[in-house]
Amino acid sequence: MLTYENELWTAGRAHVAGVDEVGRGCLFGDVVAAAVVLPAGCSLEGVDDSKKLTEKQREALLPLIEERAIAIGVGRVDAETVDAINIRQASRLAMKKAVRALGLTPDHLLVDAESVDVDVPQTAIIHGDALSLSIAAASVVAKVTRDRLCREWDALYPEYGIAGHKGYATKLHRERLLAFGASPMHRQSFLGKLFAERMEQLELF
Repeated sequence: MLTYENELWTAGRAHVAGVDEVGRGCLFGDVVAAAVVLPAGCSLEGVDDSKKLTEKQREALLPLIEERAIAIGVGRVDAETVDAINIRQASRLAMKKAVRALGLTPDHLLVDAESVDVDVPQTAIIHGDALSLSIAAASVVAKVTRDRLCREWDALYPEYGIAGHKGYATKLHRERLLAFGASPMHRQSFLGKLFAERMEQLELF
């Protein structure tokens, strides 16, 4: 998973940052992005696309990433901003915040299927979290960060079961939304279809 990084390291790009985000498809809460700069030749056994790992595995890998990485940055964009600028732009903004939070200026970005609005050379890689170790590490950091936030949000809004489904549109989450309505942290722009379908069902009776 170091093919892209090795090419850049060989070309003298010492600080290559992998960038990824999580929470793009959620109905609730922030979209969270991370940027990770690994040292040349770095090995991170077990690190992979965060979607392929269990929560326990991701939590165990985070300290390893934090120990080995040269720099880590995290960016968040809340639901209100998602509604204002749309989810793609919110994801890109979260990535931009993550890159700026690194504490250094990277020489190159490797980004999971997206572009970041910063003046840094970059490469967008389809399925990058499965092909680049730097992006995979960023995906783990972002996922663990957001999952921990979900547990905090669950304490604020326990009626929705956020700690379990992490804000995604599961059957339970949709049922709770219809029962309790939306919270201030729900993405209003994502809910129109759900409530429209419910109204159609009610009109049948």
